[in-house]
Amino acid sequence: MSLIKSISGIRGTIGGKPGENLTPIDMVLFASAYGSWLKQRQVPAKVVIGRDGRISGDLVTQMVSRSLQALGIEVVDIGLSTTPTVEMAVVDEQAGGGIVITASHNPIEWNALKLLNERGEFLDATEGAKVLALAQAGEFHYASVQELGKYYGKAGSIDKHVRHILDLPLVDVEAIRSRDFKLVVDCINSTGAVAIPVLLSALGVKNYVLLNADKMGEFAHKPEPLPENLTGISEAIRVQGADLGIVVDPDVDRLALVCEDGSMFGEEYTLVAMADFVLASESGPTVSNLSSSRALRDVTEQRGQEHFASAVGEVNVVQKMKEVGAVIGGEGNGGVIYPALHYGRDALVGIAFFLTHLAQQKVSCSMLRGRYPEYYISKNKIALTPEIDVDHLLEQLREHYADFPHSTIDGLKVDFPEEWIHIRKSNTEPIIRIYCEAASKEKGEELFASVEKVVQNILA
Repeated sequence: MSLIKSISGIRGTIGGKPGENLTPIDMVLFASAYGSWLKQRQVPAKVVIGRDGRISGDLVTQMVSRSLQALGIEVVDIGLSTTPTVEMAVVDEQAGGGIVITASHNPIEWNALKLLNERGEFLDATEGAKVLALAQAGEFHYASVQELGKYYGKAGSIDKHVRHILDLPLVDVEAIRSRDFKLVVDCINSTGAVAIPVLLSALGVKNYVLLNADKMGEFAHKPEPLPENLTGISEAIRVQGADLGIVVDPDVDRLALVCEDGSMFGEEYTLVAMADFVLASESGPTVSNLSSSRALRDVTEQRGQEHFASAVGEVNVVQKMKEVGAVIGGEGNGGVIYPALHYGRDALVGIAFFLTHLAQQKVSCSMLRGRYPEYYISKNKIALTPEIDVDHLLEQLREHYADFPHSTIDGLKVDFPEEWIHIRKSNTEPIIRIYCEAASKEKGEELFASVEKVVQNILA
């Protein structure tokens, strides 16, 4: 398995050979490259580190921390945390950057270094290229013994994160408390089990059941919050008679919701509902990536605002949000970005907003879902093997669909009158993603079948 180096960080599977997997040598190499890049800039020589609950997290944290210390960089380790918490802690600590030790939705054998700048935001393509160049050169200057960086363990970052959320004018604690929700929460045996109880308590939610609340990283099911992985919470909601189910991924930057009848709200519709909620009070554009549902565009335009699309990847969404002055944005994988809090996907603010929205609307979760445009999105993938020339495949597909409006900002996005397809190489896995959206499941599956046939003919 090759290491994947992209705007989503340095990630790979633990063990194996250096350069092919995420081994201790690779951890030291990329931490040293990042630290060296940091020292070249006019920012504090201080880095915040936090991790999700996966088994390898402590090992990777120690390797990365010691490498930074060896460069003379101060390390603030906030321990078991969430990606958005680390992002906000970088700013709170006035640090020069941050590293989140998490492979997000990837399976347990994976881990990663997600690199942040002094604003607590992911490195852009130019910054990331500089770090990779330093890693390639391998010419690091480590500190003398008197100049070694200090290491601090620090608690309380999640509490501070939650306080920032409660300070937002749109969060209505009294409405949530009055609604007296009964919730079921799937914590996937990671840091959601640490952060979500703190948030719910602060929001006045007293009646909730935690599933998979072990923090030791033995994921209870595949960690990506997709419907096929959420049968357990769906059944628990019906048994408990709950109002809502809440699901997060291992690092709590993606949010999926399950209705009171056990049906999926739809991870694509997390952002749609959040945009509807925010746009009721604030005016401004919305942004999502090219692989996200048209439903966000529809809801945005219904509110009299403009929607923009970006390339896939949080850093690309954030860049577009800043460019157009978006009041909310994110990705159709359940990633909500509310810039008044910070420029990062944040499931915790998504929970606070959704509970406020549901409480104020005084309807059930399924009734709220029924208010939004109905689309079916089919998310598929093809394993990427050495013999597949992705650039050639995309060029052939572009020629095949040349008669339709299309974008090559990120892979190939083709817009049909009532449907669309998006084909691109993943930033986080060795796969090609093929997303299709249509007005119904049947039409969506037909669309994917036709696209798959074209792809297989080209590959053959």
